[in-house]
Amino acid sequence: MRRPIKTHTSPQNVSGARKVVLAALSGNLAIAVTKFVAFAFTGSTAMLTEGIHSLVDTADQVLLLVAQRRSARPANERHPFGYGMETYFWSFIVALMIFLAGGAVAIWEGAEKILHPEEVTLPWVSLGVLAASALFEGLSFRTAYREYKNIVRGRNVRLFAFLRGSKDPNVFATLLEDGAALVGLALAALGVIGSTFLGLAWADGAASIAIGLLLVSVAVFMANETRSLIAGEAAAPVIVERVLECLRERNDLGELAELRTLHLGPQNILVSIRWRFALALDRAEVEDGAAALEAAARRSDPRIAHVFFDIVQA
Repeated sequence: MRRPIKTHTSPQNVSGARKVVLAALSGNLAIAVTKFVAFAFTGSTAMLTEGIHSLVDTADQVLLLVAQRRSARPANERHPFGYGMETYFWSFIVALMIFLAGGAVAIWEGAEKILHPEEVTLPWVSLGVLAASALFEGLSFRTAYREYKNIVRGRNVRLFAFLRGSKDPNVFATLLEDGAALVGLALAALGVIGSTFLGLAWADGAASIAIGLLLVSVAVFMANETRSLIAGEAAAPVIVERVLECLRERNDLGELAELRTLHLGPQNILVSIRWRFALALDRAEVEDGAAALEAAARRSDPRIAHVFFDIVQA
């Protein structure tokens, strides 16, 4: 039989993720304005592409802040598990924006520049802006990277594995965007140098296309990860193992038949436990045992907000 357990939503500790997004937002907005001003003076398509890139990143950070605000709303009758999944929806929209407004536009502009090359003037202005942008993007990336290191503290989790396994788009999206921005700045610099100092008229447009392909790759990766989260992903193996350890401590009550987990948001995990109680226990002992097992599961990780208990007949 199924014994319903009273559930609650754990407090969402999003201060670190919010700090990451705000750092990226402020940096990208200032950088976007600077790049567009530089494009107006130099005519560099790579600089225009980078300006669009930073503008898209700024809009993306705004959407992530919207996601944080909307997903923090309390549960109600229509949404009994809260709004945590909205984080994944808005992150998918971010991926679409990077693909369409960033990658596709950059590739189009680059192709136009190759077919109809125009002289790039004042290259030192472009290079100076790119260097300053790299500094600010680096600071933003450092903030996101520190949050990643804080999350995986004490565990040997490489960056790519973290990006694939993270349940919080606020962190992995910002890491991806800032990392792509740094690579994009290097490509833009190569385009400016090639078109002005080496006499390669196509270099500026080629750099824009390369930046566009980079953004498309990031967008596809993000879209695939958020699609998987929307479809429903289990908690990370390290969390599942902690739950199992806590439940094994109460093997005097019987044995675990099945354990399932589901992320309902970055900081919101649902746990379903099927437990086979010892035959020697009476009804009151089973009730007390179920409550003890629920408490053990919650104690294993603060993100566990909902616990469902299924009592299996021995």
